[in-house]
Order: sequence, then C-alpha cells, then structure tokens
Amino acid sequence: MPKLKKTLIGWEEWCALPNLGLPAVKAKIDTGAKTSALHAENIKIFTKDGQDFVRFDIPPLKKKEDLVVTCEAPLVDRRAVTSSNGEREKRYVINTQVEFADKVFNAEITLTSRHKMAFRMLMGRDALRKARIAVDPAKSFLLGKPPGVVKLYKDVLKEE
Repeated sequence: MPKLKKTLIGWEEWCALPNLGLPAVKAKIDTGAKTSALHAENIKIFTKDGQDFVRFDIPPLKKKEDLVVTCEAPLVDRRAVTSSNGEREKRYVINTQVEFADKVFNAEITLTSRHKMAFRMLMGRDALRKARIAVDPAKSFLLGKPPGVVKLYKDVLKEE
C-alpha cells in the first residue's frame, strides 16, 4: 500500500472551513491539545429533518469584530474537554471539512469561546494525525496567506 504524503505546516497557519462558509481562519497548531476548537458565539441547538444541528456565530478575523458569519453544522456530540488552564467544560462537537492549502480532510471540532485567545481556531493533534500533517514549531505560515482575506468574507456575506 502506498504511503500517504505528509504535509509540513508551521505553528500558525491559515486554513479554510468551507462547509461552514469560512474561507480563511488563522489557526494555532497545537500538538499539545488533543481536540481542535473553534471560537463560537450565540450557540443554539435546533432540529432539522429529525437531526440535531448547531447554529453559531463567529467573527473569523480578530481585527474585524464587526464581520460575523453565522454557521450551521450537524451536532456530533457534547463532551467534557479540559482546557489548557485545567478547567473542564462541556462543549458541542461538530465534524467538518478543513483545508490547509491542498490538504483537505474532515475533523471533529469543539465549539467554545476563544474571545480572549489570539487565534479563532486551535488545531489539535487528533486532526493533525488523521490528516498526516507534520508541524515545524519554528516556522509560521509555511502555506502562505490567502490573498484578500477581508474581501473573501465580504463575497461570502453577499452570497447569503
């Protein structure tokens, strides 16, 4: 069986979550964290076609708080997660597509408030392992920055 190619990324990278309508999110890559986490506000659970879904808002760009995207995804689970400061918190879990340049994979992501954190997203080791992604902790943005990030969001919001 052929070996899958590993992708090398830095400790911070831009990624996309296309199923959530998020074309560019700056993520901290954290091999010390088991699970991935995404900043979410106004989290609401609802039922659609007999399945539980979660709807939430995210201001995806730290320096553009007025830009807010409303996302929806099927609810996978609700589980206890221990944060880096040792607090346990019950979080909603979704499974969604993640793109790092040409690497596309599905990942379980917990929803939580990261308003005090520098990054809207934290990519944990479970997702990195599954996607066969290696991290160079001495490098940043090995995959580059998507051009016109603010314009990308203005285009997304026009489509809604």
